[in-house]
Amino acid sequence: MIRKFWSLFAFAAVAFVGCSKPAVQTAATTATVPTTPAPGKPIVHSDEVTAERNKLSPADRALVDAQEWCAISDEQELGAMKAPIKLDIGGQPVFICCAGCKRKAESNPEATLAKVAELKAKAAKLKQ
Repeated sequence: MIRKFWSLFAFAAVAFVGCSKPAVQTAATTATVPTTPAPGKPIVHSDEVTAERNKLSPADRALVDAQEWCAISDEQELGAMKAPIKLDIGGQPVFICCAGCKRKAESNPEATLAKVAELKAKAAKLKQ
């Protein structure tokens, strides 16, 4: 009974916490730029992020590259945790960094879509 309680508690903790903290960077990922680089500077991805993004279809990869960051944990670079997760919100593709962000993204579709539009504008501006 106690084991079952702790298992349920651990699952609930992971579900509620999600990915609120950025992924820990290792020496191999310190060259990444998960937050805002200087305007006009390219957004550089680590080999791990590139490998995770390459698991997507070419069409989804282009959408992820246009969004760059998670719609919920907006400082989390898409692909830094695992392959980005695609959601359909209001008929539009939205990418998140992990399953922990799914409930929040789906619970407020208007805010999620607004955030995605903001992230795409930010990424486009940085890529000019």
